[in-house]
Amino acid sequence: MSDLAKSSGERLAKRVAHLRQCSRREAEQLIEGGWVQVNGVVVEEPMVRVTDQSIVIDANASPMTLTDVTLLLHKPPSFDAMAPLGVAGRRIKPAQQLLQPDTHWAQDEAGQRVLKHHLAKLTAGVPLETAASGLVVFTQDWRVLRKLTEDAAFIEHEFVVEVQGEVSPQALHHVNALGVMEKLPPFKASVNSTSEGITRLRFAVKGTHLGLIAYLCERANLHILSMKRLRIGRVTLAHLPLGQWRYLMEGERF
Repeated sequence: MSDLAKSSGERLAKRVAHLRQCSRREAEQLIEGGWVQVNGVVVEEPMVRVTDQSIVIDANASPMTLTDVTLLLHKPPSFDAMAPLGVAGRRIKPAQQLLQPDTHWAQDEAGQRVLKHHLAKLTAGVPLETAASGLVVFTQDWRVLRKLTEDAAFIEHEFVVEVQGEVSPQALHHVNALGVMEKLPPFKASVNSTSEGITRLRFAVKGTHLGLIAYLCERANLHILSMKRLRIGRVTLAHLPLGQWRYLMEGERF
C-alpha cells in the first residue's frame, strides 16, 4: 500500500501495540498474521507508517507465531517445477509464479487464510518433467523438505500416461520386463483404461527419475500424448484444478 508507506507518522506495529495494549512483538505477529486492516485493507507489513487512518484489529486475532507452510500445486505443462522465480524468461516459466492468492483453490479444506508470508521463501521439493502436468510441492518447512529429499528413493510416485493406440499385453509385459533386464529404478506399469484410440497407463515409480517413463515408452514404441503425476507418497492430487494450489493439511504425510 504505497499511500501508507510514508516517512511521516508512526509504525503500524507501534499503533497496534497501543490499541491492543500488548508488546511490540505481539503487535507484529498480529499484523503479519493478517489480522489488521488499515482503511479497510489488510496490511501485513509491521513497518508501514500510519497517521490518521482507521485501524481495525480482527476480534478473533491471535498473536501466534507464523508457522511454515507447504503448498501443493497442480502444475500445467510447460512450467518448470524447480526453476526459481528469478530465472523467468521466454524459455523458462517457473511453476512457482503460479502461487498467487487468486489461484488458491476455493475448496481448500486446510482452513488457512492466505498470507503474503505463505508465498515467500518457498523451496521446490520434487522435480517433474516440464512437459508433464500434475502434483508438485513447494515448502517452507525444513522437515517436509528433508523427508522429500532424504527419503526420495523410497517414496512412490504415481503417474497416468496417455499413449496413442491400444497397448497389447505383450507390449505392457515388455515395458515391465525392461526394468529387470536393464536394472532400472523400481517401477510397475499397468493399463488404467482404453478409449477412442488412447490407452491410459498407470506407472508407479519409486523415487524421482526424470525421463524414465519417456524412455520406457520409447523402447516399447509407445507414443506419449500426455503425462500427469497423481500422487507423491500418500499425498494425492485428488480434485485440485489445473493451475491452482492448496495447503498441505495437518495430518497429511508424504
